[in-house]
Amino acid sequence: MVENLEGISFKECEVLPSFFQNGSKKFHNLRLLDLTRASPNTVENFIQGRDLNNLRWLCLEECMIQKLPSSLFNCCHLQVLTLTKCNRLQFVFDILSHGLNMSISIDRKELSTSIGNFNALLELNLSGCSSLQELPTSIGQLNALQELNMSKCSSLRELPTSIGQLSALQKLYLNSCWGLRELPTSISQLTALQNLYLNSCWGLRELPTSIGQLSALQNLHLWGCSKLQELPTTIGQLSALQNLDLSSCWGLRELPTFIGQLNALQNLDLKYCSKLRELPTSIGQLSALQNLDLNSCQGLRKLPTSIGQLSALQNLRLWGCSSLQELPTSIGQLNALQKLDLEHCSKLQELPTSIGQLSALKNLDLEHCSSLQELPTSIGQLNALQNLDLEHCSSLQELPTSIGQLSALQNLNFGGCSSLQELPTSIGQLSALQNLDLKHCSSLQELPTSIGQLNALQNLNFGGCSRLQELPTSIGQLSALQNLDLKYCLKLQELPTSIGQLSALQKLDLEHCSKLQELPTSIGQLSALQNLDLKYCWKLQELPTSIGQLSALQNLDLEHCSKLQELPTSIGQLSALQTLDLKHCSSLQELPTSIGQLSALQNLELKHCSSLQELPTSIGQLNALQNLDLKYCLKLQKLPTSIGHLSAQL
Repeated sequence: MVENLEGISFKECEVLPSFFQNGSKKFHNLRLLDLTRASPNTVENFIQGRDLNNLRWLCLEECMIQKLPSSLFNCCHLQVLTLTKCNRLQFVFDILSHGLNMSISIDRKELSTSIGNFNALLELNLSGCSSLQELPTSIGQLNALQELNMSKCSSLRELPTSIGQLSALQKLYLNSCWGLRELPTSISQLTALQNLYLNSCWGLRELPTSIGQLSALQNLHLWGCSKLQELPTTIGQLSALQNLDLSSCWGLRELPTFIGQLNALQNLDLKYCSKLRELPTSIGQLSALQNLDLNSCQGLRKLPTSIGQLSALQNLRLWGCSSLQELPTSIGQLNALQKLDLEHCSKLQELPTSIGQLSALKNLDLEHCSSLQELPTSIGQLNALQNLDLEHCSSLQELPTSIGQLSALQNLNFGGCSSLQELPTSIGQLSALQNLDLKHCSSLQELPTSIGQLNALQNLNFGGCSRLQELPTSIGQLSALQNLDLKYCLKLQELPTSIGQLSALQKLDLEHCSKLQELPTSIGQLSALQNLDLKYCWKLQELPTSIGQLSALQNLDLEHCSKLQELPTSIGQLSALQTLDLKHCSSLQELPTSIGQLSALQNLELKHCSSLQELPTSIGQLNALQNLDLKYCLKLQKLPTSIGHLSAQL
């Protein structure tokens, strides 16, 4: 029986089903009613005249109604009312039942004073009511209210003093209330308040001194309060505060000394506080602090020595602190620190020796520290370090030998270290290293033989190492290597024979190795190779016969190999090959008959093969071929009759 339903959803319903239009008017058990984005007719036809006495939860979000049905007066037990984005709601209405009176208006610019008598309400959601300018004094009578959401009430100018009477209120959302300039002193009376959200309150210039009396407050969010210049001294009295978000408070110049009294504080977010020049010494007293975010505090010149006292600190973010020139020696005392982000600290010239004492450090990010010239020898003491990012440290010329002691290191990034000329022999001791990125190390001329000792290495990137002339024979010992990137190694003339020993190699990228004239015969031993990229290898004249042994090869790219005159017959043995790209192979005159054996080939690119005169008859055997591009094959006079066999695929 529908009369016994406890929940009904007419979400996005345009027309109320006839059964409900003509059916019972009594829904004594109905507790939940969802009319989100329902049409005005659906709202009116279902609610009007029905007995909804036990309704607890009503959602009218984004309903384009101009007034609320008068029969809502029976909803005396309503606990949650959501009117978010009801931008056409115009008329005040009264709900009268058992002496209770509720009146709500959205676009009449204020709420009726009778709202305060609706004392069963637990949640009131008025978010997005952009014309609402004020709340009635009677709102303080909502004794059961636990959550009040007025986010994006952009015309709201002030809160009534009576808001302090909401003794049960736990969550207060005022995000993007752009017209709000201050909070009433009475806010201090909200003894149950745990969460206060004031994000993007652009007009808010200060917080009342009384805010320090919010003894239950755990989360205070002030993100984007760009006119807020200071915090009241009393903020240190917030004994329960765990999270303080002051990010993008561009006007904030300093923090009060009393911030050090926040004994429960776990997260302090100050990113994009661009006018903040220093932190108070008292910050070292934050014994529970786990995360300190100072990203893009461009005016911050130094950190206080007391920062070393933050015994619980796990993450310290200093990304984009472009005025920071040094770190205090005391930073080595941060025994719990797991992540230190110094990316884009462009004036940082050195790291203190004490950094080696960070026994818990797992991630050290120094990307774009363009003034950093060297690393301290003590860096080798970071026994827990897993990730070291030095990308674009363009002044870094050498690495300490001690780097080989980083026994837990998994990822090492030197990409764009354009002054780095060599790697220390000790790099071969990095037994856990999985990824080594040396792309665009344009001064690097050779690699140490010890690189072959990196038994766990899976990815090795030399892309753009324009002065690298050869690879050591020991590279063949990298038994776990899956990806080898050598693109734009402009001086690389040959590959060592030992490369064929890379049994796990899946991808080999040799794009723009413009001096590479040939591939070693041993390349055919790469049994796991799936992708071979040789495009723009202009001096490559031929492929070794052994290439046909690459049983796992799926993609072979020979685009712009302009001196390649022919393909070996063995190419027909590439049983897994799906894509063969020969675009702009301008010297290629013919294809081998064996090409018809490529049973998995789906794409054959021959565009701009200007010397190609004919296609072999066997091309008709390519049963999987889906794309054949012959544009600008200027010497091609005719197609073989067998090409008709491809009509079902092409």
